[in-house]
Amino acid sequence: MSPARHLLAGLLGLLTVGSQAAVAPDNPAARVVIVANAREPASVGLAEFYADQRHIPRANIIALPLPETESITWREFIDQVYQPLQDELYRRGWLEGTATSLLDRFGRRRYAPTANHLAYLVACRGVPLRVYNDPTLVEDKGGSKVPAIFNKNEGAVDSELSMLASPGYEITAMVPNPLFKQETPSTLEAESVVKVSRLDGPTWDSARHLVTAALEAERTGLLGRYYVDIGGPNPEGDRWLETVHRLLEDAGFDGDTERTVATFGPEARFDAPALYFGWYAGSLNGPFAAEGFTFPPGAVALHIYSFSAQTLHSDNNGWTGPLVARGVTATVGNVFEPYLGYTHRPDLLAQALVRGKTFGDAVYYALPTLSWQAVAIGDPLYRPFKVSLEEQEQQAAGLPASLAPYAILRRANLLTHQGKKADALAVLRAGLQQRPGLVLALATAKLLLTEGDAKGAVAALDVVQQVKRFNPPEWPLARQAADFLAAHDARPEALRVYALLAKMKAPSPEAHRALLGEARATADAAGDSALALEFSRQLTELALPAAPSPSKPTGK
Repeated sequence: MSPARHLLAGLLGLLTVGSQAAVAPDNPAARVVIVANAREPASVGLAEFYADQRHIPRANIIALPLPETESITWREFIDQVYQPLQDELYRRGWLEGTATSLLDRFGRRRYAPTANHLAYLVACRGVPLRVYNDPTLVEDKGGSKVPAIFNKNEGAVDSELSMLASPGYEITAMVPNPLFKQETPSTLEAESVVKVSRLDGPTWDSARHLVTAALEAERTGLLGRYYVDIGGPNPEGDRWLETVHRLLEDAGFDGDTERTVATFGPEARFDAPALYFGWYAGSLNGPFAAEGFTFPPGAVALHIYSFSAQTLHSDNNGWTGPLVARGVTATVGNVFEPYLGYTHRPDLLAQALVRGKTFGDAVYYALPTLSWQAVAIGDPLYRPFKVSLEEQEQQAAGLPASLAPYAILRRANLLTHQGKKADALAVLRAGLQQRPGLVLALATAKLLLTEGDAKGAVAALDVVQQVKRFNPPEWPLARQAADFLAAHDARPEALRVYALLAKMKAPSPEAHRALLGEARATADAAGDSALALEFSRQLTELALPAAPSPSKPTGK
């Protein structure tokens, strides 16, 4: 076919299918295009599942025969991913413009784009994740002062697909993101970027959970605590995370901030981690590594690390895949070294989400560069703050019993920030009557103590005395309650909690030893020599080396 006839056929194709993309411009779900690997039936099944759950037309699914590996070469990316997908998007009218038969030096078709109708492009598990560096394709920039560390073209598939509406871009180094920090981008800026998110994880079930957890959280609103881990290797990153801390505090969330060079330890309080922002460790650790750890529905979590998303198909390699394996709803990561200034900004991501943006919009608001290393994992339509605190309070009876106390606690925190401690105490006490438990009891006790009411604070923890056993995630929280009681002369009550915790599996041997030491000291102070002796015995046993396993008979 001659170039002229090829161009005419391409234009006719655009005219015949363009109407598919021109539907419901005010309905983002109708403008989500889902990409699956036609060689993997489970990938297509995931695409159909997502489409059905979010009421996205199944006609919006594009199934292409893609490489069946996470990492691919640039030649594979252009020939089997980028170009077939771009052609199909133009053919269906999601992208509009003038098509030619000419190719650029990388083998990409030359297009002159005029419109981009996609709200989001969603890559399903089975779509390759990253592209290896190809030195033969690195641009010779002559006298350019591009640092050698950026003189490469390795990157995330999704980040390269963000450039589908901006063909002809140079693949060496990165491209500035025109949506970065833009509250109201211009039409030209908005249409120059294809916002890409991914449904992926160590298993197909974990990838589907990204969808169902988002929907569940949008029904109830985000419930839980925040955890911010600062103390990383660069002051700039620490400043970002300090901003996250202030932002979540201002939003009323209860939480903890770790400011030492260490990450949160396994013994740290970590109940209902709805929001986690931290750095800087090579692999998932601390409370996340505890047996049975899971995130609550809707949880947003990120850990800044250079290779956090080197693979998404492992539940223990890096951070991104392991977070998905443990039930996170939305996260981000990097497939190769991004360098700190070119990863997702946690402060901007948190800011955008709290203001009500979708995850898909928030990640591009927070990302400085495209054609680089970043990936976003989760449903781009997900809005963590779709349901307000006021709406949660109105539908309190329908909230999950284990998470409802955190909405009460959030209201009390907001009142406390406004200087209305009496109102905050009234909210906590009413909540404690309706939903007795450790979370509200400890919060009430702490607030009463700031008012100088130590006796009332101890009384608020009476609920702990009714507990006959604690669940494993409650271990750190119950220990805090025991320490509080011991510090305020309620030693018999504290000893009862210590005794229960001593019978449980502690988060770590170090936490177990520390608990027994505190328990023994409390028993001594209470004059309970029998209990002090028992805790000493347990400490001694803990220090003894494990007995060798009996040898098996050889049969000889």
